[in-house]
Amino acid sequence: MAHDGIGLRTLDAAQAQALERLCELIVPGSTRVGPVLYIDALLARMPAPMQDAVRGSIESLGETAREGVAALAAHAGTPEFLQLRALAIEAYYSDFVAPGLQAHGAWDEIDFHPPAAALLRKDWSYLGIPG
Repeated sequence: MAHDGIGLRTLDAAQAQALERLCELIVPGSTRVGPVLYIDALLARMPAPMQDAVRGSIESLGETAREGVAALAAHAGTPEFLQLRALAIEAYYSDFVAPGLQAHGAWDEIDFHPPAAALLRKDWSYLGIPG
């Protein structure tokens, strides 16, 4: 899973696919903006123990996500779910769109257009993602 030559740095292919399933169940429609790339970039900046914890959460809930929302809902109060939920929400509602994807970000979808937001230039370079 790469976007415009930007490869994943911390997740393997199976983990990326599981995370994509989880993101889509947690924030429906989010996979169109590439949240896995955003979360992987965040992970690359985290200490190794935190990376391991997130990868463990992905692995433990990734298979459950294959069974759908109802199966995942049974885990809604667990630390693993809450951790992934926070990451999925941040990835989408930060208005991130992975380079190379032709998609509108969350702000357009939710009609978030205050005057100050129009002045923002979204720059993801601090995560190692060129804009």
